[in-house]
Amino acid sequence: MADVLLDIMQILRPRAVLFAGVEASGEWALGFRERNDLLFSWVEQGQCLVIRPDHQPLLLRQGDFLLIRASTPFRLASSTSAIAIDSETAVTSSKSRRLRLGFGDDRQTTLHAGKFIVSTANHDLLEELLPQTVGVSASDPSVGRIRALLAMNEAEARSPGPASEFVIVRLVELILVEILRSGFASITAEKKGLLAGLADRYTERAIVAMHRDVARNWTVAELAKLCGVSRAGFATRFRRVFGVGPIEYLLRWRIALAKDELQNGTKTVAQIAFSVGFGSSSAFSSAFTRTVGCSPTQFARACGTGPTQGIVKLTEVGL
Repeated sequence: MADVLLDIMQILRPRAVLFAGVEASGEWALGFRERNDLLFSWVEQGQCLVIRPDHQPLLLRQGDFLLIRASTPFRLASSTSAIAIDSETAVTSSKSRRLRLGFGDDRQTTLHAGKFIVSTANHDLLEELLPQTVGVSASDPSVGRIRALLAMNEAEARSPGPASEFVIVRLVELILVEILRSGFASITAEKKGLLAGLADRYTERAIVAMHRDVARNWTVAELAKLCGVSRAGFATRFRRVFGVGPIEYLLRWRIALAKDELQNGTKTVAQIAFSVGFGSSSAFSSAFTRTVGCSPTQFARACGTGPTQGIVKLTEVGL
C-alpha cells in the first residue's frame, strides 16, 4: 500500500496553502462557495459546526481537523441559524491575515483554514482517494500519529516562532499523508475507490503489482493467479471493491502517469508511450484522446510545455 500511495503523492505533489486565521465569538458564520478545491480547517480553540446541504451538521471541537472537498457549498458557523458572510469576499476585503467574526466575548473560537494545491494534470485523483469530508477528532485514540501532528500544529499556532507559517504548512501536508496511510478516509465513509481497493487483501496485491510494473501487458488471468483466486471471482471482486475493472484501472493509471510526464515536458510523446506500456505512439495517442478528451500534444500545450502555437486552455479539455 505504501508504495502505491508514494506513487500517487509523487504525481499529485500536494502543497498546503494557508488562507487566514479566524477569530470568532457570539453568532457568526463563514460561507464557502462550490469549487473544485480540497480545503482544510482545524480548531485551535472553541468549537464550530460544519453545515452542508442535505447533511446533518458536523461538530468540530478544539483540536479537531477537517478535510472537505468543496464540490458543494458549505458553512463554518456557531449555529445553524447564523447568517454567513462569503469567505472569499471576507478574505479579499480584510486588511489582516486574521478574520474577526461575530460580536461579544462569549463562545470564543479560533480556526485556521487553507487548501491543498495539487498538480492540475491529475487533480481528479483526489476523488479516488478521499470522500467529500474527512473529520479527524483530536480525541480519537486510533489515529495517534495524526493527533501528534495536530498537537504540534496547535502549539505552533499558539506560540509562533521564526518561519512559523512554513512549519504549519508542512505539518498540514503530513496530516494529509497520514490520513491516506492509515486508511482513515475509507473507515469514515463507504466509498469505492483506491483506498477501499488497498484495504482489500486481494485487490491490494493486484494494484501493487500493476504499479510496480506498469508497462507490463497484464491480463485479468495473471492478476487473479497472483491474488490466488479464480479469474471470474477476481474480476467481480475488483469491480465491486474498486468501482472499475482491473484493466480499466491499469489504463487510468497509465494515463495519469502520462499526464504527469506531459506536464513536466521532459520526454517526447513516443518515450512516454513506451514507458507506460503502449506498443506505439499511435496506440497511446488514441487511448489518451479517448480518456482525456484531447491528444497528448494538445494536453502538453495546455500545460505550457508543448509548442506555443495552437494552445488549448485546460478548461477546454475538461480539466
